[in-house]
Amino acid sequence: MPKVYTGDLTKLFDISGKKAVIFGGAGGFGEAIAEGYAANGCSVCISSRSEEKLKEATAKIEAKAAPGVKVMYLAGDAGDEEFVKKAVEIVTGPEGLGGCDILVNTQGINKKMFSWEIDTEYFEKMLHTNITSLMLTCKYFGNWMKDHNLEPGEAYAEPESGKPTPNHGYGKIINFGSVRGIRIVGNGGMGNVGYNTTKGAVEMLTKAYAADLRPNIQVNAIGPNITYTPMMVGLLPPDEQTRNNIAAALPAQRIGYEIDVVGPAIFLASAASDMVTATTIYPDGGLVATS
Repeated sequence: MPKVYTGDLTKLFDISGKKAVIFGGAGGFGEAIAEGYAANGCSVCISSRSEEKLKEATAKIEAKAAPGVKVMYLAGDAGDEEFVKKAVEIVTGPEGLGGCDILVNTQGINKKMFSWEIDTEYFEKMLHTNITSLMLTCKYFGNWMKDHNLEPGEAYAEPESGKPTPNHGYGKIINFGSVRGIRIVGNGGMGNVGYNTTKGAVEMLTKAYAADLRPNIQVNAIGPNITYTPMMVGLLPPDEQTRNNIAAALPAQRIGYEIDVVGPAIFLASAASDMVTATTIYPDGGLVATS
């Protein structure tokens, strides 16, 4: 049956005791969200391809974690189906977090390429990293939640081939899109054909999974504006005021910072968002609304 929150109103945004896996968690948006979750009592497993960066991120997250929170990492490629299947087994097992309530997909790559110089090999790599890896993690973690996160008294039912699973397990999935998923760049596009394409696909993949995993798994996306992440150091001006002048025309009058996605990610992971699904939240300073 579809769930409706009837609990303590002071706990609507409470994620303490929850278990989250965050792909792309070794830096940028993923690490910031992991820190926010851990500080609020949610155990986290971060995953990325670089074990060295994962170790560094884990130490930072642990330093901000609430008492009793478990922080772990798994090194691997989210675009590798066998790795994702193994990740589900480890995260939900006794040596991992013992379950999964929240899946966050922040992984992604980008390369500016104008249409006349598109590198086909790199374009296909972008499709695989920015879309296929999300499909795989949503497939395996989403269906694990649907089949296992059952309320007391609910019995597991074996899914039939070719039919939707009859189980109504609960969970939250948060994919990272972008304002570029619904808005192209003016003045010639600035080499964003590949990025626009993949982030547009994330928008529809999110909506489709929300329909597929209904009714108690909410699948949403976060679509940031240009954000000062470690990837953008060297690409954006080092002076904060100069950086913010890029977005001077927006209502917020600044670009984004990593902390700007943490609040939306906590909201979308909590009971407060139980009626929010198949949609995207844009922490964009007003870009979409004013362009």
